[in-house]
Amino acid sequence: MTKLDENKIIKIFQTKLGNKKFISEDVEVFTLGKTKIVAKTDTMVESTDIPKKMKLTDAARKSVIACVSDFAAKGVKPKYGIISINLPKSISRIKIDNIANGFKKACKEYDISIIGGDTNAGKEIVFNVCIFGNSNSIITRKGSNKGDLIFVTGPFGYTSVGLDILLNNKNQKNNFVKKAIKSVTNPKPNLSYGLKNKKYFSSSMDSSDGLSTTLNEMSKQSKKKFIINNIPSNKDLEKYIKKQKGDLNSIIFHGGEEYEFIFTIPAKYKKNIMKNSKLSKTPIIEIGYVVSGKGVYLKENNRNILLKDLGWKHFK
Repeated sequence: MTKLDENKIIKIFQTKLGNKKFISEDVEVFTLGKTKIVAKTDTMVESTDIPKKMKLTDAARKSVIACVSDFAAKGVKPKYGIISINLPKSISRIKIDNIANGFKKACKEYDISIIGGDTNAGKEIVFNVCIFGNSNSIITRKGSNKGDLIFVTGPFGYTSVGLDILLNNKNQKNNFVKKAIKSVTNPKPNLSYGLKNKKYFSSSMDSSDGLSTTLNEMSKQSKKKFIINNIPSNKDLEKYIKKQKGDLNSIIFHGGEEYEFIFTIPAKYKKNIMKNSKLSKTPIIEIGYVVSGKGVYLKENNRNILLKDLGWKHFK
């Protein structure tokens, strides 16, 4: 029997549900009366998404943050949420309190009101969060043009290291390790930057499935070639990876879980977004540019090397 991957499974549901013109996007948009509603749903499963050393408070917060990150990339303010939870029958009161506190913390940070949900009993903890907002427009994945510049909100790679430490029970303790673990347990999407600068973006996408996945999807939808000439990493990460004899490019481009976003802009707006970056203390990094053609290429030593989509895939 042929093993189905995530994309094939999604296509089956799209066909069965009659949506043959479906285009992948970070959020869903529909009109209710005269109001355009923006919605996003995301699921966190204990066995695959919550490392054993991660606190339930942080996990519950992160399940909300996953949706907020997509809203940040689209330049839309999240307003309301519905949360469904699946819990083992033996779960303790203190764990319930920790979960509730995590949801509360995320909603307070991003001014989201929870209006309802559902509770069920099962073998493991599962959080399903759906967030709603309204906007007359979103920044799509497909709008980049020849000559546009490519930016990311912040450096990449820390989450790959942090997950490795958490999953493999490594007992390293120093400031860098703490920073890497915190990037996994306490991500902070740059929502305010997305809201204030969306008018300059030609395209944008959340990066949580991996930088290579995001870049390839944006390139594919825009029908343009992306040239990456600057790797978005920091010196402390590069030093750690060199010491561990790891592959820096793999960790930067294929790790995922960053909850940053990638965006393209016409070159004429570079001064605007750089100025707003300084004012809001939001780190942004220029990583490349857009040309005619297709595919994503990493420019190294005057050679363009194809950057394949090797980010996170369910069912692989």
